[in-house]
Amino acid sequence: MSNEIKVPTFPESVQEGTIATWHKQPGEAFARDEIIVDIETDKVVQEVPAPAAGVMKEILKGEGDTVTSNEVIALFNEGEAAADSSEPASPSAEPASAGGSDSDDNSDILAAPAAKKLAQEKGIDLAKVKGTGKGGRITKEDVAAYKDEPAAAPAPAAKPAPAAAKSSAPAVAVEGSGERIEKRVPMTRLRARIAERLLDATQTTAMLTTFNEVNMEPIMKLRSQYKDMFEKVHNGTRLGFMGFFVKAAVEALRRIPAVNASIDGNDIVYHGYQDIGVAVSTPKGLVVPVLRNTENMSLAAIENGIRDFGLRARDGKIGIEEMQGGTFTITNGGVFGSLLSTPILNPPQAAILGMHKIQERPMAVNGEVKILPMMYLALSYDHRLIDGKEAVSFLVAIKEMIEDPARILLEI
Repeated sequence: MSNEIKVPTFPESVQEGTIATWHKQPGEAFARDEIIVDIETDKVVQEVPAPAAGVMKEILKGEGDTVTSNEVIALFNEGEAAADSSEPASPSAEPASAGGSDSDDNSDILAAPAAKKLAQEKGIDLAKVKGTGKGGRITKEDVAAYKDEPAAAPAPAAKPAPAAAKSSAPAVAVEGSGERIEKRVPMTRLRARIAERLLDATQTTAMLTTFNEVNMEPIMKLRSQYKDMFEKVHNGTRLGFMGFFVKAAVEALRRIPAVNASIDGNDIVYHGYQDIGVAVSTPKGLVVPVLRNTENMSLAAIENGIRDFGLRARDGKIGIEEMQGGTFTITNGGVFGSLLSTPILNPPQAAILGMHKIQERPMAVNGEVKILPMMYLALSYDHRLIDGKEAVSFLVAIKEMIEDPARILLEI
């Protein structure tokens, strides 16, 4: 009797998802809780584990297909014997499908089963293909787009690549003319959702940005003096700059509640807590996990939370619930070298703080010219809710606390 593999229950804010990658194909064995398929939603990529040990019988929804909560996407035969054979399943399957010496070379290569199959059909050595999937995994799109220079002489054999890609992964095509190569891929759900939200923010809010600059020398000296001790006392948690900005933002949000508020219809909702989102860049796009109740968090707890978000975001391990809510957002383009930018609001939030690159510049200090490490700060805000005076006062409060870190501790 066949057992069903179903789509997990999505949160209310997520209506549907897309099958991203099948890690098991019909006939392949797997162990209980082994990841067998990735489902991409407009917020995160969810990994679906096997409900029990068994052998894949039939895949009902292929990669690229749209699915909904609790929909049946595959059938498998449950059995303890399958779990025991899950270890040798992959090596024994390779010679049967690959045929020839290439199968031995490719057996240890991290590649999706569909990619291996397509590579076999096209006679491509997977060792020469660069993987763009998670953890360097080679996808069938990588195989379809690959052009082997020496073996490319028989051009007609390589021509069916777009058709092969289209049949296995719709909307993927590779077009080339001489050295002018183009690759066309569908926009992921996450990227499409990001585009939708950013466009919505610019069209439905009265967004305005105000700027200031902050002398980072006091924070840099403080960090240099205590970073080793901080890391030792707090079990390896490193002391960075983001923690100071989060703590400064918490105090500034307390002073100016409008920056921590949001608009709901014709009402203004003032939040009595500070849930601060920290923008994290991932290969699939920008995500904003939220630090909850930062007003009750220590500097070490904030730094540890940010580091945890960064690590899990790169691996696609952040849950949807961790990115919901939030009353204020901080984004740091400085890590990529940005000197100045105008961050876009993250609705329904009313403001977002942008940090930038620390750049040494000549500054006038008490009638003298000094070279100081300076950073431009940008605060984008919804002018429907926040007046210019409040926005400027908020940014000045951030500046004063960063330039005099004792203010953060004393909350003055």
